[in-house]
Amino acid sequence: MKVTETAIKEVLVIEPDCYGDHRGWFMESYNQEKFKAFGMDTVFVQDNHSFSATKGTLRGLHFQNNPMAQTKLVRCTKGTILDVAVDIRKGSPTYKQWVAVELSEENKKELYIPQGFAHGFITLTDNVEVQYKVDNLYSKDCDRGIRFDDPEIGVEWGDVTPILSAKDETSPNLKDSDANFVYEVK
Repeated sequence: MKVTETAIKEVLVIEPDCYGDHRGWFMESYNQEKFKAFGMDTVFVQDNHSFSATKGTLRGLHFQNNPMAQTKLVRCTKGTILDVAVDIRKGSPTYKQWVAVELSEENKKELYIPQGFAHGFITLTDNVEVQYKVDNLYSKDCDRGIRFDDPEIGVEWGDVTPILSAKDETSPNLKDSDANFVYEVK
């Protein structure tokens, strides 16, 4: 397994070892001991799986407020996405900065996104499946979103008119949200 820091050091790209032969391939998408050895001591409690039929579908930017904040381990198992994490921790040296990583069924990369980050993705192909683990259960009361096109953040989603849910169309900008994350020096 290869682990690489992104421009925001807490957000990590995971490249699992993949073993293939004439039959196909095998990989461990998650191994608690290996992740712990790389400093990711996260206990995941829920797996999520989404399907997006059409290229240009944008989901996000989503997060759960404390006390139900979630760390996510995201992978794309069919098709291709541009996966985005935005630092929304007030006081962080990377506050409002974002990173984007292409995840696909071919490259098998995963993105580790800690608590305190908003997450979203746009599909770059039709018929996309995304699976992700989280370390806290879903909480309707803590579920939040911020605008995908918040000008203070400036995520570059590509030259496309995104297909959005009603929830994502009406999400506030970060400055108008009640995001309750504060950066803690470690």
